[in-house]
Amino acid sequence: MTDTTPPWSLASAAVYQAPDAATGAIAPPIHVSSSFQYDEAIYQEVVAGARETVNIYGRCGNPGERLFQDHLARVEGADAVLATASGMAAVTTTLFGLLKQGDHLVCDWTTYSSTHEFLAHRAPDFGIETTFVDMADAAAVRAALRPETKVLYFEAIANPTMKVVPIAPLAALAEERGLVLVCDNTFASPAVLRPLEHGVDLVIESASKFIGGHNDVIGGAIALRAGRLPADFLERLRWNTMVKWGAPIAPFSAWLLDRGLQTLPLRVERQCENAAGLAAFLEAHPAVERVCYPGLPSHPQHEIAKAQMPRFGAMLAFDVGSEPRALAVVTALKLASFAASLGGVRTVTQIPGTMAFLDIPEAERARMGITPGMVRISAGIEALEDLQQDFAQALGVLGTGGGR
Repeated sequence: MTDTTPPWSLASAAVYQAPDAATGAIAPPIHVSSSFQYDEAIYQEVVAGARETVNIYGRCGNPGERLFQDHLARVEGADAVLATASGMAAVTTTLFGLLKQGDHLVCDWTTYSSTHEFLAHRAPDFGIETTFVDMADAAAVRAALRPETKVLYFEAIANPTMKVVPIAPLAALAEERGLVLVCDNTFASPAVLRPLEHGVDLVIESASKFIGGHNDVIGGAIALRAGRLPADFLERLRWNTMVKWGAPIAPFSAWLLDRGLQTLPLRVERQCENAAGLAAFLEAHPAVERVCYPGLPSHPQHEIAKAQMPRFGAMLAFDVGSEPRALAVVTALKLASFAASLGGVRTVTQIPGTMAFLDIPEAERARMGITPGMVRISAGIEALEDLQQDFAQALGVLGTGGGR
């Protein structure tokens, strides 16, 4: 991180942009060039190994990418940030940068489908093994450790069940055993939780979601708290792994994410309010069998969430008993959208069991707590009363049967 702004509050750190040094512009420029002109002095710097501060080639770094990285580091409370082409690029770059053939990691059972599939079915091709456990159970995590274990991996709010893992026991175990603690913070975002402040070493964000916030950009980021990992770990990761995988973020994507950061606290505050209002409404609806939202007292980890997060997030899920009933509800929505992804200003729904998690075997989905009738909601910034009316009329297509 190269920025030296004061330690402002989240809202101020998010909105602040240093003026462009060349023009004084308060909005950052977009540098679309893939190549940069050398002179003899720059050439000598490159030969001497000064790669972080010199523009070499677009795949190796871009001025706009560095602006976004510094901006996000302020918001995350990180020592450094590395931007990537997507959230999954952040996941795979992190894990391949930390692990090699013969290594082992422990991961929570409930993780994003592509992450779970990668760890269960692709990483073993490279000699990397994963043990999946309930990471809310510290004894189960400890029992899963091996001499070759290097990483503990979990999601701050799990996709799509909204499970919340207590971080403090994992941080203590990582410190005791010299492990790297990695948290995917996508469902929370730094506006809800800053895991680095709780003892996590690396935070992964699918920045396509709440950080971008408008369903119009793909990108990822890795944030570092130095300590168990060296301060230059992300620069090493850039050159040893990310550049070799060919997974840099595009200049326009970095610019969109940088812009999205400025309104992150405002958007997420409204989204969390809408999620809480929808959760209470759905929990009282007779056609709904259960609601998964950390802000509800009925949530299994409600007290953990209350202790760890000032807000309970903008994601929730509810169950109407079967996939046909779930499909009937989401296709009847008029204001909320039935689509993939999450985190944008518009409320979006999906049926995770047959959409995002379709490639996960049914038995594994069941173990994660993903049921056929589950509907996932990413709350947007619409008027809550309009959203509640929209879900009321959509649930109305189910009639009086089913539910509770």
